Amino acid sequence: MTTAGMTAAAMATALRAGELTPAQLLADARAQLAGQGRSLNAFLALTDELADQQAGRAARMLHDDPVAAGPLCGIPVAFKDVLCVEGYLTTAGSRILETFRPPYTATAVQRLLDAGAVPVGKTNCDEFAMGSSTENSAYGPTGNPWDVERVPGGSSGGSAAAVGAGIVPISYGSDTGGSIRQPASLCGVVGFKPTYGRVSRYGLIAFASSLDQVGPFAHTVEDAASAYLAVAGHDVRDSTSVPDEVDDPLAAMRDGVRGLRLGVPREYMGEGLEDGVRQRVTEAIAVLEGLGASIQEVSLPSTDLGLSTYYIIAPAECSSNLARYDGVRFGRRVERPSLTDTFLRTRDEGFGDEVKRRVMLGTYALSSGYYDAYYRRAQKVRTLIAREFDAVFESVDALVCPTSPKVAFTTGAIQDPLEMYLNDALTIPVNLAGLPGMSLPCGFAEGLPVGLQVIAPRLRDARVFQVAAAYEAATDWHLLRAPLVAA
Repeated sequence: MTTAGMTAAAMATALRAGELTPAQLLADARAQLAGQGRSLNAFLALTDELADQQAGRAARMLHDDPVAAGPLCGIPVAFKDVLCVEGYLTTAGSRILETFRPPYTATAVQRLLDAGAVPVGKTNCDEFAMGSSTENSAYGPTGNPWDVERVPGGSSGGSAAAVGAGIVPISYGSDTGGSIRQPASLCGVVGFKPTYGRVSRYGLIAFASSLDQVGPFAHTVEDAASAYLAVAGHDVRDSTSVPDEVDDPLAAMRDGVRGLRLGVPREYMGEGLEDGVRQRVTEAIAVLEGLGASIQEVSLPSTDLGLSTYYIIAPAECSSNLARYDGVRFGRRVERPSLTDTFLRTRDEGFGDEVKRRVMLGTYALSSGYYDAYYRRAQKVRTLIAREFDAVFESVDALVCPTSPKVAFTTGAIQDPLEMYLNDALTIPVNLAGLPGMSLPCGFAEGLPVGLQVIAPRLRDARVFQVAAAYEAATDWHLLRAPLVAA
């Protein structure tokens, strides 16, 4: 039985039927990684010993009580290299952490281990999750499984490519301004960003703490729901963790969209959107309408302020968070005669250009005399953006729109930082407002995947799955696999 590209749900069924074992699934994942997956550069480190331990543990769990064993028991998974795994290299794609082995495990990772999931390894990403193409990794760019000469999106490009290439059926990334949804769109997989605070950030290497959120990639909405449920829930070690009970997305997926009011933000369908993307998304919206949803145009007038607002708030928080990387307590250290020179050379050699750019932007925005003019004003605009979403959700139940304004572009094609930042223009507002959002495949343009974005009100994560599952069930895009997946 070929398991490359198989869904987690299908794997779980085969495990319980005795047709597969966790060890076989792990071996197949490793074979796929060693073969076609190698050309992607999707993984930075393997967690072989832990994987072998977990495969044995999962086999025992399935033998002792297959009903109690959860849907991810025995399933190979991967983690973006910003999620700490005790004793294993965790670099955040940066030279400054090239030898860092954390003494603790992220809550999201631990919950997966407790559920019997089998961790294959740590995936490549833009350095400290800062980028939209996974070209900013200190360890080389990742390729797109649909065309290895193109980018997989970012910053969680390695996680998206690992699922898209069929190496693992589920992976995890982080989303600060679109870093799960945008690569999901470009790689033709499902990517879900939960409501801010739904998944613990304990053990996640921080980029921008008020924006970062952990979420899954998968081939299907059902797998994404199982992957989300496995890690969601309150965590006392994360002060921003939401204590409310988690709504069941699997139950919501059975409800369909008949009678739901779906809004299409006019600002998301305008200038900057490639024609092929607009056409595929328009067709997807028509499918939802055909399923019984009512479609209406809505307006989020501050959308065009989202990018500039984000690039004040996120770099400011980045500047603060990355101050800890000084060569003293952990990570890379470049010895110089004076302590000041040691600090400066360590950070200069350890950080890449994009990280340096954002640290300088953030430090400037927080500096004396500029705080009110930039950071405080950006926070006010952030509140305005959140309130506009709230107002729209009084008249509609969810929003549907494009995820990325363009399909995957050729590696190295975009050199202008501002042009690169525009790739997240349709995802950033969701992070600023702390809302749940998903990208799922809705067709192809120029032979490359296009993603449909579904957005719901805060803490209505299950509604995202409800809309996405209805569309997925009515189409076949989720059944297609990238050419890199082994036959």
